Amino acid sequence: MALTSDQRNYYYLLETERTGIHHPILAALHQIHQQPTLTDGEVGLGISPANQVALAATSDFPGQVRYAANVIRSLTEKLANQGWTSAELWNSEKGRYTEQFIQKVAHGYAPPANEPQTARLEICLPEKLLSAYLQDFKADSPTLGEQNFGYLDRALIALIEKVPEYYGGLCHQREALLEAVRLWRGLDDREEAIASLVNQDILEESALDLPLKQFIRQIIPQYVGYPRQREALIRLTQFWRQLASREQAIASLAKNSCPEENLHILDPALIAFVQRLPQQYQGQGQQRNALTEAFRLWQQLDSRNAALAVLGFEPSELSANAEERSKLASTAHQIDRTLLEFVRRLPILYQEIDYQREALIRLVQLWRDLETRTQAVQSLFEDLKQLGNARRESVEAAPKPISFILSKRPEKWTPENIQISAAILVDGHFTWAEATCGGTRMPPNQATVDAIVSIAQLAQRARDRLGRPFFIASWYRPAQINHLMGGTKFSRHIVGDAIDFTCEGLSGNQIYWFLEPWWPGGLGRYTQFPYLCHIDARSYRARWQY
Repeated sequence: MALTSDQRNYYYLLETERTGIHHPILAALHQIHQQPTLTDGEVGLGISPANQVALAATSDFPGQVRYAANVIRSLTEKLANQGWTSAELWNSEKGRYTEQFIQKVAHGYAPPANEPQTARLEICLPEKLLSAYLQDFKADSPTLGEQNFGYLDRALIALIEKVPEYYGGLCHQREALLEAVRLWRGLDDREEAIASLVNQDILEESALDLPLKQFIRQIIPQYVGYPRQREALIRLTQFWRQLASREQAIASLAKNSCPEENLHILDPALIAFVQRLPQQYQGQGQQRNALTEAFRLWQQLDSRNAALAVLGFEPSELSANAEERSKLASTAHQIDRTLLEFVRRLPILYQEIDYQREALIRLVQLWRDLETRTQAVQSLFEDLKQLGNARRESVEAAPKPISFILSKRPEKWTPENIQISAAILVDGHFTWAEATCGGTRMPPNQATVDAIVSIAQLAQRARDRLGRPFFIASWYRPAQINHLMGGTKFSRHIVGDAIDFTCEGLSGNQIYWFLEPWWPGGLGRYTQFPYLCHIDARSYRARWQY
């Protein structure tokens, strides 16, 4: 069966990430060649066996794409070695291959004997290949538009010149530099990149940091804009900034070419730090002061007294009790409990707002008795490195998240008081998260809420009888989502009282036969999805098979 366009695109992306070539050229080769016919029902990119590449290796679509990418990489390198300039290979202003290079690709490629893992590329019409390439390029990069990419090389050089200065040995930074090494040297995987840097096995990956920084310094004067060089630095940018795509990396360079890390990267370290505080707190004055100051900054208050007032303590009373040690100790203990409750809720309250982050950085500074904010930030970077390298059960690993305490359960569920993590029924198994697809499909009115509760009651009876958990595939679906999912116009999912589910180890037929004798509402199964079962809370028995 032929692949969808998205499935083909997945393979194009895999191979362009491996080889550093430009993604649209693979789609263009597929569109133009449409041969050979492949064993998986697809057609190829014009690739045929050569040298040590066997027929079986190119007989399916993934193999065709892989060896087509190898051809483009080999051809690019061969032309560069023959004296082609970067401007003859790549149009830096338009951000794509030149027409001259596309014509060369259209002439095909017969790999020499010293390229045993490169296959043959058949000939095609240059004008058709160029048209297909340009068409896919425009469709492939809608976020970049028709802009001029003349800034890109300057921005890449500006960034890479400062990378050694900002390199802190964080896991994602190391991966960024390793990717740059791999693509710059035309290697296929991470292990080959590491082997090209060090001659012996390494016990700690931190041993790569020095050779990685040396590599970056060495390639700065070597950059002349060849495609593989550019792609290596774009990938470095993407990994360094932890962006989702090449296009996002390019767009980010138009705004900022400095490799300085945004402080949001410290958020996991900040959350891990505050999660450990309740166990570390000993009621010392310095610790209490650190928590009070963090609370003040979090609440954006002007003074410590204002913070104490918001916490429920009158500063004047604290001064009056200063000579009464027992009262002072009792008050301090009450403040401690209130502050620790605030700390325990921080992982839930934190919304990555700048003033919240600064409050937590200040907390780190005061708790660790550091002189400056810069020292606190640096200590958090060290924490972040430990979190990335720590073994699962070690003390350096991130503490496991603690479930937050829900509000008191309401007597009756309404659209306004739904608690996503709560069970719909008292002592029931089904939650509002399951009914609302994680809170993305909230019931708009009381009728929908009541319908969800109704089917939850019946489903709980079914689950108890069956003695197995239900894995919810679909529950409440607003009309527009139901339509997109192929649901019928009068689907009970729209009302909220229908559930599609599976049970581990059971087929849809087995579930159906078990429920059929007693289930009071709608009960269905699906020929196309043999493990799925449908139940709904309609007022009469209905049975069907789609």
